[in-house]
Amino acid sequence: MMDCFPDTSFLCSYYREQVFSPRADAWMNQSTEPLPVSTLLLLEFRQSVRLQVRLHRNDRTKGYGEREAAAMLRDLQFDLSHRLIEVLPVDWPDVHQIAERLSASHTTEDGHRLADILHVATALHLGMEGFLTFDDRQRKLAEAEGLVVAV
Repeated sequence: MMDCFPDTSFLCSYYREQVFSPRADAWMNQSTEPLPVSTLLLLEFRQSVRLQVRLHRNDRTKGYGEREAAAMLRDLQFDLSHRLIEVLPVDWPDVHQIAERLSASHTTEDGHRLADILHVATALHLGMEGFLTFDDRQRKLAEAEGLVVAV
Protein backbone atom coordinates (compact mmCIF):
# COMPACT_ATOMS: atom_id res chain seq x y z
CA MET A 1 0.00 0.00 0.00
CA MET A 2 1.43 3.39 -0.97
CA ASP A 3 1.96 6.32 1.37
CA CYS A 4 -1.02 8.66 0.98
CA PHE A 5 -1.95 12.00 2.49
CA PRO A 6 -5.66 12.83 2.95
CA ASP A 7 -7.60 16.03 2.57
CA THR A 8 -10.59 17.21 4.59
CA SER A 9 -13.11 15.55 2.27
CA PHE A 10 -11.54 12.19 3.11
CA LEU A 11 -11.66 12.83 6.85
CA CYS A 12 -15.27 14.04 6.64
CA SER A 13 -16.24 10.89 4.77
CA TYR A 14 -14.46 8.74 7.31
CA TYR A 15 -15.88 10.39 10.43
CA ARG A 16 -19.42 11.05 9.21
CA GLU A 17 -21.69 8.79 7.15
CA GLN A 18 -21.95 10.23 3.64
CA VAL A 19 -21.84 9.08 0.04
CA PHE A 20 -18.08 8.35 -0.04
CA SER A 21 -17.89 6.83 3.46
CA PRO A 22 -17.68 3.21 2.22
CA ARG A 23 -14.58 4.10 0.19
CA ALA A 24 -12.96 6.00 3.08
CA ASP A 25 -13.78 3.16 5.47
CA ALA A 26 -12.34 0.58 3.06
CA TRP A 27 -9.10 2.55 2.74
CA MET A 28 -8.72 2.87 6.50
CA ASN A 29 -9.57 -0.81 7.07
CA GLN A 30 -6.94 -2.05 4.61
CA SER A 31 -4.22 0.32 5.81
CA THR A 32 -1.52 -1.17 8.00
CA GLU A 33 0.17 2.13 8.86
CA PRO A 34 -1.18 5.23 10.63
CA LEU A 35 -2.81 7.76 8.29
CA PRO A 36 -0.44 10.75 8.06
CA VAL A 37 -1.95 14.18 8.70
CA SER A 38 -0.74 17.70 9.34
CA THR A 39 -1.77 20.09 12.07
CA LEU A 40 -3.31 22.27 9.35
CA LEU A 41 -5.48 19.41 8.10
CA LEU A 42 -6.69 18.68 11.62
CA LEU A 43 -7.45 22.35 12.19
CA GLU A 44 -9.42 22.61 8.95
CA PHE A 45 -11.37 19.42 9.74
CA ARG A 46 -12.26 20.53 13.27
CA GLN A 47 -13.20 24.00 12.03
CA SER A 48 -15.44 22.47 9.36
CA VAL A 49 -17.21 20.30 11.95
CA ARG A 50 -17.82 23.30 14.21
CA LEU A 51 -19.08 25.40 11.30
CA GLN A 52 -21.61 22.69 10.41
CA VAL A 53 -23.00 22.94 13.96
CA ARG A 54 -23.47 26.69 13.55
CA LEU A 55 -25.13 26.25 10.16
CA HIS A 56 -27.48 23.65 11.67
CA ARG A 57 -28.38 25.93 14.57
CA ASN A 58 -29.41 28.66 12.15
CA ASP A 59 -31.19 26.37 9.67
CA ARG A 60 -32.04 22.76 10.60
CA THR A 61 -31.84 21.73 6.92
CA LYS A 62 -28.11 22.50 6.85
CA GLY A 63 -25.11 21.02 8.61
CA TYR A 64 -25.55 18.72 11.59
CA GLY A 65 -26.13 18.93 15.31
CA GLU A 66 -23.79 19.23 18.26
CA ARG A 67 -24.15 15.58 19.28
CA GLU A 68 -22.98 14.33 15.88
CA ALA A 69 -20.15 16.87 15.77
CA ALA A 70 -19.00 15.85 19.25
CA ALA A 71 -18.94 12.19 18.18
CA MET A 72 -16.85 13.03 15.10
CA LEU A 73 -14.32 14.99 17.15
CA ARG A 74 -14.23 12.29 19.84
CA ASP A 75 -13.61 9.59 17.21
CA LEU A 76 -10.81 11.66 15.68
CA GLN A 77 -9.19 12.08 19.09
CA PHE A 78 -9.47 8.35 19.74
CA ASP A 79 -7.76 7.59 16.43
CA LEU A 80 -4.98 10.09 17.18
CA SER A 81 -4.38 8.70 20.67
CA HIS A 82 -4.36 5.11 19.33
CA ARG A 83 -2.06 6.04 16.42
CA LEU A 84 -4.51 5.16 13.67
CA ILE A 85 -3.84 8.72 12.55
CA GLU A 86 -0.44 10.34 13.05
CA VAL A 87 0.52 14.00 12.91
CA LEU A 88 3.73 14.30 10.92
CA PRO A 89 6.16 17.18 11.43
CA VAL A 90 6.07 19.62 8.55
CA ASP A 91 8.51 22.33 7.49
CA TRP A 92 5.91 25.03 6.83
CA PRO A 93 8.22 27.44 4.95
CA ASP A 94 8.99 24.63 2.49
CA VAL A 95 5.28 23.75 2.19
CA HIS A 96 4.50 27.43 1.53
CA GLN A 97 7.16 27.56 -1.19
CA ILE A 98 5.65 24.49 -2.87
CA ALA A 99 2.16 25.98 -2.43
CA GLU A 100 3.26 29.22 -4.10
CA ARG A 101 4.48 27.21 -7.10
CA LEU A 102 1.19 25.29 -7.23
CA SER A 103 -0.81 28.47 -6.95
CA ALA A 104 1.14 30.17 -9.74
CA SER A 105 0.83 27.09 -11.96
CA HIS A 106 -2.78 26.07 -11.40
CA THR A 107 -5.03 28.60 -9.66
CA THR A 108 -5.85 31.03 -12.49
CA GLU A 109 -6.85 28.11 -14.70
CA ASP A 110 -8.58 25.82 -12.19
CA GLY A 111 -9.60 28.06 -9.26
CA HIS A 112 -8.09 26.24 -6.26
CA ARG A 113 -8.67 27.29 -2.65
CA LEU A 114 -5.63 27.97 -0.47
CA ALA A 115 -6.36 25.09 1.93
CA ASP A 116 -6.56 22.65 -0.99
CA ILE A 117 -3.24 23.88 -2.37
CA LEU A 118 -1.65 23.58 1.06
CA HIS A 119 -2.82 19.96 1.48
CA VAL A 120 -1.38 18.94 -1.89
CA ALA A 121 1.82 20.90 -1.14
CA THR A 122 2.08 19.10 2.20
CA ALA A 123 1.73 15.72 0.50
CA LEU A 124 4.50 16.67 -1.93
CA HIS A 125 6.70 18.02 0.86
CA LEU A 126 6.31 14.77 2.80
CA GLY A 127 7.23 12.71 -0.25
CA MET A 128 3.86 10.96 -0.44
CA GLU A 129 3.06 8.86 -3.49
CA GLY A 130 -0.68 9.25 -3.22
CA PHE A 131 -3.46 11.55 -2.14
CA LEU A 132 -6.87 10.77 -0.63
CA THR A 133 -9.65 13.09 -1.76
CA PHE A 134 -13.25 13.01 -2.93
CA ASP A 135 -13.08 16.58 -4.22
CA ASP A 136 -12.86 16.75 -8.02
CA ARG A 137 -10.88 20.00 -8.15
CA GLN A 138 -8.38 18.76 -5.60
CA ARG A 139 -8.12 15.45 -7.44
CA LYS A 140 -7.18 17.34 -10.59
CA LEU A 141 -4.49 19.33 -8.77
CA ALA A 142 -3.01 16.25 -7.07
CA GLU A 143 -2.89 14.31 -10.31
CA ALA A 144 -1.36 17.26 -12.17
CA GLU A 145 1.45 17.18 -9.62
CA GLY A 146 2.09 13.45 -10.06
CA LEU A 147 0.23 12.14 -7.02
CA VAL A 148 -1.92 9.03 -7.41
CA VAL A 149 -5.44 9.65 -6.12
CA ALA A 150 -6.06 6.40 -4.31
CA VAL A 151 -9.79 6.45 -3.48
